[in-house]
Amino acid sequence: MLEVETPQDLARHAGSALGTSRWFTITQEHIDQYATLTGDDFWVHVDQERASREMPGGKTIAHGFFVLSLIPLLARDIFHIQRRGVGLNYGLNRVRYTAPVPVGSRVRLHQTLLRAEPAKGGTLFTFEDRYEIEGQERPALLAEMLLLIYD
Repeated sequence: MLEVETPQDLARHAGSALGTSRWFTITQEHIDQYATLTGDDFWVHVDQERASREMPGGKTIAHGFFVLSLIPLLARDIFHIQRRGVGLNYGLNRVRYTAPVPVGSRVRLHQTLLRAEPAKGGTLFTFEDRYEIEGQERPALLAEMLLLIYD
């Protein structure tokens, strides 16, 4: 894990890979809870019986937005800023879901700091986020995420 004192210290790592998170197992319970919370109960996510017959690999798949939403949790394994103000999700420039994530898969986040720019009393960080699926060459998700961290 990369430990830095301030947002400016993290900014010095712009253009560098920051690291990789721990593995996270996607369970059917996670998928079902996400479906309940968001109302996205399409059968490919929640109907295990139908998925066993009709889905490649015979398994349900995680929601793309669910996998994307794990970034804050898994990024905690990658870097930590000791002295900082509020951090705000500033949006996404690009998101691509490049491979389905079947239930039972283990994923981990690889994070690169692309840019860091002074902005509004803080620093606007642009990260490249890539999810690896254990045992697969193709990533599950590629995203360019913006995070505004105040001093």
